[in-house]
Amino acid sequence: MRWSPGQDKGNVEDMRGQTGGSRFGGGGGARLGVGGMLLLLVLSVVFKRDFFQLVGGGGGVAAGASGGEPLSPAAQAHEDSLAKFVTFVLDTTQATWHQVLGSKYHDAKLVLFRDAIKSACGNAESATGPFYCPGDERVYIDLGFYDELQERFGAPGDFAQAYVLAHEIGHHVQNLLGIERQMREAQQRHPDQANELSVRLELQADCFAGVWGHEMGQNGVLQAGDAEEGLRAAAAVGDDRLQKMATGHVNPDGFTHGTAEQRSRWFNEGLKDGDPNRCDTFGAGSL
Repeated sequence: MRWSPGQDKGNVEDMRGQTGGSRFGGGGGARLGVGGMLLLLVLSVVFKRDFFQLVGGGGGVAAGASGGEPLSPAAQAHEDSLAKFVTFVLDTTQATWHQVLGSKYHDAKLVLFRDAIKSACGNAESATGPFYCPGDERVYIDLGFYDELQERFGAPGDFAQAYVLAHEIGHHVQNLLGIERQMREAQQRHPDQANELSVRLELQADCFAGVWGHEMGQNGVLQAGDAEEGLRAAAAVGDDRLQKMATGHVNPDGFTHGTAEQRSRWFNEGLKDGDPNRCDTFGAGSL
């Protein structure tokens, strides 16, 4: 991608220096190793449940707890570069939706944190992955997730990283348009369809991310291979792939975000011509 740091619009809240390392209760339980962190990350993402609460003798994660190892100068520089990049992605994504929705759109905030944070949707850890909280209209991300995306999930590249944030802003669009609320109400009326409705919501956010990607292509930001990076990233976080990594088998009844094929398909649907009307996953007979 061709990008340069943008202007500070006041939409980024950098909390990295205030959140420290995660700490588990229960009498000083041991910190998890990388393998354990990855397993709980996958389980938390797949099943939408905080599996970190199951370790450490039942104690929760203390946001802002001390004891985290400080970053090396090289790691700090890498993270700071990522912070500038996601700010560019945030600015261009929101500019796209201002153009598409006009007065119906207002900006979300982006919160950068390290290890653990408290949001209006409750406590969250880096292992939960990036998420949007409709309660405070903020996207939360630990920039270390991007290393996981490349190294553990096999989705390298800056456009892959951008897709993740554009997907979360897609949830903000759904919140502003009332789609998210309508979906939650439908889940309450039809609990047997809760997972299917969740899948449709997530695939629509993928398609909305593609709408931004199309705009970037029109503006000359995308380079050769960028679209493929985004499609790989969408596939990398498909329910079937994550379940296979976590448990060794696939359980379609547990899908909440869509398969690798579905996520790639709907991201590409928005990417093709940038028309958000093509993102009606709730009206689609087949996903």
